[in-house]
Formats: sequence, structure tokens, C-alpha cells
Amino acid sequence: MRPQVVALVSSRRCTVAAVRRRSHSSAASTPPPVRIAGRDLEPTEVFDTYWRFADRRQRIYLRRLSGHAPPWSDDPILHEHRFTNAYRAADRVSQFLITDVIYGSNATEDAEDTVFRVLLFKMFNKIETWRALEDLVGGIRWRSFDYDRYRRAIDETARRGPVYSAAYVIPPPRLGEPTKRLNHLRLLERMMHDGIATVVTDADNLRPVYERLRSYPSIGPFLAFQFSIDLNYTPLMDASEDGFVVAGPGARDGIRKCFGPAAHGIESEVIRYMAETQELHFARLSLQFPGLFGRRLQLIDCQNLFCEVDKYARVAHPHVRGVSGRSRIKQRFRPLVDPLTALFPPKWQLASTTSSVPQQPTLFAS
Repeated sequence: MRPQVVALVSSRRCTVAAVRRRSHSSAASTPPPVRIAGRDLEPTEVFDTYWRFADRRQRIYLRRLSGHAPPWSDDPILHEHRFTNAYRAADRVSQFLITDVIYGSNATEDAEDTVFRVLLFKMFNKIETWRALEDLVGGIRWRSFDYDRYRRAIDETARRGPVYSAAYVIPPPRLGEPTKRLNHLRLLERMMHDGIATVVTDADNLRPVYERLRSYPSIGPFLAFQFSIDLNYTPLMDASEDGFVVAGPGARDGIRKCFGPAAHGIESEVIRYMAETQELHFARLSLQFPGLFGRRLQLIDCQNLFCEVDKYARVAHPHVRGVSGRSRIKQRFRPLVDPLTALFPPKWQLASTTSSVPQQPTLFAS
């Protein structure tokens, strides 16, 4: 190994070790047991890391939006590894969904078209797949949907490369088609014929949409909840994101690391506790959490943060075990070439002017 490489590796080990020492030294300030859903839970050292991670990750996001040059953090784990934003809606894929699929120049105000566009995008959850489909079929609309035309387009897209994101996997429904992607296209067709758009427009909270989505083959509780949140970004719904929450596998790992096995079975209640007490714990740790232009962390954000803290703790707290037993963070951080966008549903009425959705999205250099 060349001397400069040895120096870089040694430097990385020292900085990561410093993060671990800092985490261990703060363990003495861990709060006393908390009572959630009738259970007394003993927070671990990862509990405080949860709040520090949320604060640091959000500050990285805001520094990038402000045009600051890297590095955006002195935390070596955040510097080297990829983590999603503290707020789900600020992530790259969610931003594309909001700025292009829902409110973009090719979007539509028609309810069925809007629901179709959102669910088609989320079936694959990949920006490149959406762009390829737009090129091949033109305007993506339910009213002009033809299965054979979309089948040819998705097959052509698959010949060019992967059509699915690795973020989460939707199991293939058995609807008579030869490939997973075409069965998902059939599933979407069934949803639309079943009147899913009417369920969305009639809903005054997330639950009816969630229950309808949950009734379809291959759509489990976690995916149904995620899709409900995505549909709630549209002008068709105005439901609170704090109605209920479903913990995914990664969040369950993070909750185990923060509270131990005693939290098993009450993961949703734990997430709600985090959302409801966030100001208390940020203040306890002397953290001035910046928020999202005046918006608090919602249940969906606290759920996602547990997933990210699970990954972070693999390096910062390697001795604290989760459910899955994973010990490495797979994805390295690489700044994207595309500029960041910071556009959010107008109904949120965020404090910053970046929260509005103009005809041409405002872009911020990364």
C-alpha cells in the first residue's frame, strides 16, 4: 500500500474512532427510562445519536441548498456514506415526484391522471425509468392508457437497463404476465379500474387510501403506507402525515438499537413518541434543530430516521445489534451532478419561498 493511501486510511480510522469516543462519552447523559404504550423502555446510547444524526443530516441538506462548497460536515461517517435526508419529501426521488410527476410542466389536474402518474412512478421508483417511459409513450395519462403500448415501452426500457430502484422491492403479483414489470403494470391497471382515484379524492385522512392499497396483491403494510404518503403530496389530498405510521424493516432495526428488544411490537408507538417529544430531546442535547422551513419532523420522517440511524450505528456503535444483524453500510456518498430542488406541496405553507411550486422549478446548485 502506498504511503499516502496508508495515511488516508489511518486518518479515516482516527476520525471514525473519534466519533465513537464522542458517542460513548455522551452515554452518561442518556435519559432515564421512557414509558411508551405502557412499557418502560431503557434508551441505549444510540437514542441520543438519533437526535444528533437528524440535526447533522438536516444541516448538511441546508448547507447544500445554500450553495456551500463541500465538505458539508465534519462527521466522517456522514462524509463517506450515503444517507437519506432527515425529511422524506426532501430526498431526490421524492423531489422528482413532486416537481416533475405531480406539479411539473407535463402534469395534469385530472384526478385519475394524477393518481395514475404517481402510482406508475412509484411502482418502479426510478427517475430514469420515468423519463424513458415519457420519451416512449409521450404524455403519461390514464385516459390515454393502452396496455400494449405501455408494455412495449417498459420492455424497451428494460432492454436498456434496470427499471427498478433498489430503495425497496415490490414483490411481483401473479397476474398472468411473464415478467415482474408487466405484472406490476397489470396491477396498476387493476387499481385504476377499481376506482383508486375516487378513494384518494374522497379521503380526509391517510387510512382509507392505505386500506385500499393494502388490499391489492404484493402491496404489504409498509408499501401501502409509503404510497399513501406519496399520494398525499398531490393536490387531491390534504391529510395529516401524523395520523398513523407503519414501521419498515430498517426502522425496526433502528428502534431495536435505540431501545432494545423491549420495544418489539410497539414500533409505531415508539415512532409517535419521537415525533411528539422531538423539541424536548433536541433541547436536552443543546441542539438547535433547523427543521424544514418551519415544519417539524412528521411521523414518516421519524420512521425514516430510524432506518438511517440503524445504518449510521453500524459504524458509530458497532457493538449495538439490531434485528437484521447487518454490520456494514453498503452505499458510499457521491455528490450527484444534478442540482438539488427544494419544492414542497403548497398546502404545507412552509415559511421559505422555496416551498412554493412555480411553473419552472427553482434549482439550487449542489
